[in-house]
Amino acid sequence: MGYTRAMTDGKQTVLSAIQPTNPLTLGNFVGTMRSWAEYQVQYDAIFFAVDQHAITLRQDPALLRENTYRLMATFIASGVDPNQCTLFVQSHVSQHAELAWVLICNSYTGELSRMTQYKDKAKKAGANIPAGLFVYPSLMAADILLYGAHKIPVGEDQKQHVELTRDIAQRMNGAYQQELFTVPQPFIPKIGARIMSLQEPTKKMSKSDPDPKATIFLTDTNKQIDKKVKSAVTDSGSEITYEQNKPGVKNLIDIQCALLGETPESLLPRYAGKMYGHLKVDTAEVIIAKLAPIRDEAERMLADRAELDKALKLGADKARARADKTLSRVYEAIGFIPGLR
Repeated sequence: MGYTRAMTDGKQTVLSAIQPTNPLTLGNFVGTMRSWAEYQVQYDAIFFAVDQHAITLRQDPALLRENTYRLMATFIASGVDPNQCTLFVQSHVSQHAELAWVLICNSYTGELSRMTQYKDKAKKAGANIPAGLFVYPSLMAADILLYGAHKIPVGEDQKQHVELTRDIAQRMNGAYQQELFTVPQPFIPKIGARIMSLQEPTKKMSKSDPDPKATIFLTDTNKQIDKKVKSAVTDSGSEITYEQNKPGVKNLIDIQCALLGETPESLLPRYAGKMYGHLKVDTAEVIIAKLAPIRDEAERMLADRAELDKALKLGADKARARADKTLSRVYEAIGFIPGLR
């Protein structure tokens, strides 16, 4: 696969990123990654791995490096085309950290302390709270503002960070009496049903769930997927129906619908008179049919990383060129001597 430099004009910019901490899950694929292949056609799309965000909590260096490579390989294997979008690793573009410092200096401690994710993670960190946990929303703002992004696809849990980014952008635009930054809009994408835990179907499937049977990972073998689905918690009774009081059965139906592009109404007639075991077998087969090709292609790329490195260099070069224009404009506005970068 060759990678060339492709330009996109006349489209709004959409930007999305994922931390390379734990392996991606079926929930990540349905909720985020699957949309990226569509965004790259509809928008000027920017996608990246936020490895600098990952180190707000200390990471094993070898594991972080491997997870980042795997994340990028999985993106490409799932249909993200480096020729159609800007795909890169955050730490490969130094302007993210440089602009982050400027934005930290224009952020207020009160607004940073109100960030819900900071409060949640700080509780887990104990007495020694890393400063990065406190200021990382300013780095997230830099991620967005560097590229003039118009739309930021986020879940409800991240909307607060986009609102902070908007506040910082408007504050600096006003302070320096010029449009330094495009003010982004949070974009809550229309996503199908949430994918729930296979062992506790009343809570969301999570890549950090301590029970390995609860989560389908994109790295799972066919055998592992089959075993996990067949051991999924179902409900009392035996009739296959789509009801809130049957969260286990509902979750398996939702998974099939999400991967097949169907509705519960179209799926349910196939299970008239059948048992839960039939639903589990079919669900495992549907998951394997969708995820196995992605897993296998990612493994192929990871086995010989020259192709992957070429794609990441292409993306980083494109990202740097765009980011440097923004950073140079900001540096000049705030009074740094221009022309020496």
